[in-house]
Amino acid sequence: MNAVSTDVLISEVGPRDGLQSIRSIMPTEQKKVWIKALYQAGVREIEVASFVPAKLLPQMADAAEVVKYAKTLPGLTVMALVPNLKGAQAAIEAGADKLTIPVSASAAHSMANVRKTREEMIEEVKKITAYRKEQAPQVKVEAGIATAFGCTLQGLVAEDDVIWMAEQVIAAGADESGLSDTTGYANPAQIKRLFKRLKAAIGSHAGAAHLHNTRGLGLANCLAAYEEGVTSFDSSMGGLGGCPYAPGASGNVVTEDLVFMFEAMGIKTGIHLDLLFEARKPLQAGVPNEQIYGMVPQAGVPKGFESATQWSA
Repeated sequence: MNAVSTDVLISEVGPRDGLQSIRSIMPTEQKKVWIKALYQAGVREIEVASFVPAKLLPQMADAAEVVKYAKTLPGLTVMALVPNLKGAQAAIEAGADKLTIPVSASAAHSMANVRKTREEMIEEVKKITAYRKEQAPQVKVEAGIATAFGCTLQGLVAEDDVIWMAEQVIAAGADESGLSDTTGYANPAQIKRLFKRLKAAIGSHAGAAHLHNTRGLGLANCLAAYEEGVTSFDSSMGGLGGCPYAPGASGNVVTEDLVFMFEAMGIKTGIHLDLLFEARKPLQAGVPNEQIYGMVPQAGVPKGFESATQWSA
C-alpha cells in the first residue's frame, strides 16, 4: 500500500508524548509492533522516544533501541525529543532523523519541565544545532514553543513572548519552530492570530501545530491552524498524552479523528483509516490498563465515505 500524495503531514507522537504521560510502561517489543502498525497505515513521521534519564521517565529507557528499530522502516521520518545536548548526542548516535527540543514561552513551565530558564534553553538550542552541524548535518531540528497559548502554572502567556521565543530559537539554528497548546487553553481565534504572527515573524521556518483536546477544542483548533496555512500537525493515537509537568494537561488530539476530519474534507493525509483503526489494537495490548479515546473509531465512518487519499496495493 503506497499513498500517492499528501496535502498535510500527520506526525504521530503517541510513542513518545503518549507513553511518557501514563503510568504504564509498554514493553519494547510491543512498541515495535505498534510503530510498525502505524507505519503500515501510512504514517510517515513518528516521534518514537525521548532521550531523558531513565530514572525520570522509565517509559523511555529503551529510546535508543526503539529509534534503531524505527529506522528499519523505509521512508519513515524518525523523530525524538531531546531536552538538552546530551540527549541530542544520544539521539543522533541512535540514528534519529529529526530532533524536537521543548522550549517554553512560560518561564514557570520552563523551570518545571526542563529545569532551565527560557534564556538557558535558547543557549541549549545553540549547543544542539552546533553539534548537529558538525556531526550530523542531515538531521533536522525543531524547537516547538510549549505553553504558547497559556500555562497552568503561570496563567497568561504574552503573545509577544511566544513570538520572541520562536525568533530566538530560529536565530539559534533550529530549522523550524511550531506552536504547542501544552495545556489545552487555546481557542480557534487565538490559534489563527498567533499562527499568523508566527508566519509573519519567521516565515518558512514556521512549523507544526501541536494541539490538545483537553477542553474539547482540539479539532476546531487544528482546522483553524490549517486555515492559516499550517500543513503539519502532531497528534496521538487514542488521544494518549499531555505533559507530566503541566497539571491538568491531558489529551492530545486523537490521530484517528484528525485523519478522518481532513480526509472527509478532501484533504489528503496519506493515511489509510481502516489500517489506522487496526493500529489501535497493539496500542491497547501494550497498555491494557489505560483508556484510549477516539470518536470515529467508536462510531465508524459514514456510509459511502470516500477518503481523499487514494491508495494502491
